[in-house]
Parts: sequence; structure tokens; C-alpha cells
Amino acid sequence: MEFEWAELRESCVIEEDAAVLALNKPAGISVTGERHDSDIVEAAAAVGETLYPVHRIDKVTSGLVLLAKELGAHGQLTRQFNKQTVEKAYLAIVESTGLPDRGVIELPLSVGRKNRVRIAAPRESIRERAGRWFVDDADLLATKNYPSTTQFTTVLRTDTYTVLAVRPITGRRHQIRVHLAWIGHPIVGDPLFDKSARYDRTYLHSWQLALAASWRTPPTLTLQATPTPDFWHPLHPTPDPAALLQHADTLLHTIESPLPQPNSPHPPKAAC
Repeated sequence: MEFEWAELRESCVIEEDAAVLALNKPAGISVTGERHDSDIVEAAAAVGETLYPVHRIDKVTSGLVLLAKELGAHGQLTRQFNKQTVEKAYLAIVESTGLPDRGVIELPLSVGRKNRVRIAAPRESIRERAGRWFVDDADLLATKNYPSTTQFTTVLRTDTYTVLAVRPITGRRHQIRVHLAWIGHPIVGDPLFDKSARYDRTYLHSWQLALAASWRTPPTLTLQATPTPDFWHPLHPTPDPAALLQHADTLLHTIESPLPQPNSPHPPKAAC
């Protein structure tokens, strides 16, 4: 997607100070590393503005992206992402029903053919018990795998779609998209799993971030990116976005404590 940096910057800025710039990124624009199209970092550099990505969200994902304007802040913030101490929340719309009110997906990821992210076990070995999806260690593929945990709470159900508020405890590439698809609830319009081209975008949105920022008073950075109206297009009738987001924010607090676990020879691993 081609875009003018000055126009995007002005229309999408959420928060800015001397050290950071936070944007509400449209779907279809890359943060950095785009081979065949413009990306945010490259577009800014072309007009003399240097930005350092603190984290990345996928090109097809809309919403909150945090960039540093100087290296000191970049180092402080990226360390928190690496240590998995950042509070992150996403919104997702899945074209399916039947998910529980709360759930946790503890499925390790691996990289398969053509650099595609997948679950590090056969699909048929995935088990679900009391809102927890997992695989036994004996079913893991003989390849390098990365422990990955995604928590979610159900915000809204319709006859066809479900809206989720999602916390990726680990921050693996494509984690939310792969986790939801492999348990049978792919994100609407996700090109990794839906080749029908029925939808104009992928309905995954980076919604909230909270992390420490020592140069600020108080020394925290709490950010939220409101989805643009197109995010709600699959839902009929269209919900009241403000009320739905308030409901989602309330529900997120219910997944901050671990789910009660059933008796199992394979208890959940700690997030790493």
C-alpha cells in the first residue's frame, strides 16, 4: 500500500514525546522490512525522520505500533518486550462460534516449509480441556520449538462471528493468527488461512500496550488504539464500538489470573 508519510503521521498519531511516537497503523502497511512496497520506517527516513521500531505487528494487522525516536528509549523499551514484561492486548474477530468465555492456548510454535509458522505438533494431537489447548510433550515434532501462550476472553457472540480480546503472553511471529487457526477458529480475512478473498482486510487489531518509560512522569507509557469503523464491518448489526471496547477492557481483567487447571500429567509451562 502506497502512502504519504506526513499524512499518515498526522492522521494516525496516538502519543508523541521527545523519545517515542505511537501510531494507530492501518491494515495493509508494514512497520519495517517491506521488500516490494513502502513501510513506515522507510517512508519516515525518506523525509529525514529516523524511527526505530520497538516491536512489530504484521502488515495485515491494524492498530497500535510503538516507535522510538532515539536509541536510549529504544533500548529501554525493547528490553521489556524481550523479557515479556509488556502488557499487550489485541482484538480479533473469528468466523466461528463455540469458544468458551475464557481460554488459554499453550501450543509451541515452530517454523516449517517456506518459513511458515505452524504448531510444533500434528494438528490431530491438539487437546482441549477446561478451556485450555495443549499438546503432550510426546507429540512434539522433532524440530526446534518455541513455547507460546495466548490468553483470550470472549467479548461478543453473533450467529456467525465471535469477537475476542486477546493477550499474547509470549510474542512470537504470527502467534495469535496461528494459535486461533489451529484450534479451529481462524481470524476473519487472514490470508494465511483464508484464500477466499471474501474480506477487504484481516480482522486483527493491536489495541493496548502498557510498559515502563523512565523519562516520563509518572514513569509509564499506557497506550490504546481505537479500531477504525471498518474493523466492525463483519458484524450485523454493528455494535456500539465505545460500549463494546469498555466491555472488552473490563473482561481483560478476568484473564490476568491463571485459569484453574484440571488434573493433568502435563501442567502448563511458565511463559518464557
